[in-house]
Amino acid sequence: DVQLQASGGGLVQAGGSLRLSCAGSGGPFDDYPIGWFRQAPGKEREGLGCISSSGGNTIYQDSVKGRFTISRDNAKNTVYMQMNSLKPEDTAVYYCAAFLGGPGIPTTQAMGDLGMFDYWGQGTLVTVSS
Repeated sequence: DVQLQASGGGLVQAGGSLRLSCAGSGGPFDDYPIGWFRQAPGKEREGLGCISSSGGNTIYQDSVKGRFTISRDNAKNTVYMQMNSLKPEDTAVYYCAAFLGGPGIPTTQAMGDLGMFDYWGQGTLVTVSS
């Protein structure tokens, strides 16, 4: 099984930028579309976007569209999420996971079906100060 680990979180000021990484090991990383999620205390886990296994296609939820960009470098077994124009409401623990539904990507609505994702790594905390 592939193992995934998110990293790169930290404390940033509102309006600032941060790049998260999702590193894969131990399995066929490039077989899977990779999704990004976040969860704040007391809230449900929220799907943010997903990138196809080849890296050719991405989807984003409206809350982050235009601010966050997902990319991948399969030669490095790594998916990235560049986060710009950060807001205090972006404060959360961020996770990555593999999509099991095929090499393509789900619809933004289907990102809510967490059962279609597996190999969750431990999250990385992003805190945005006001």
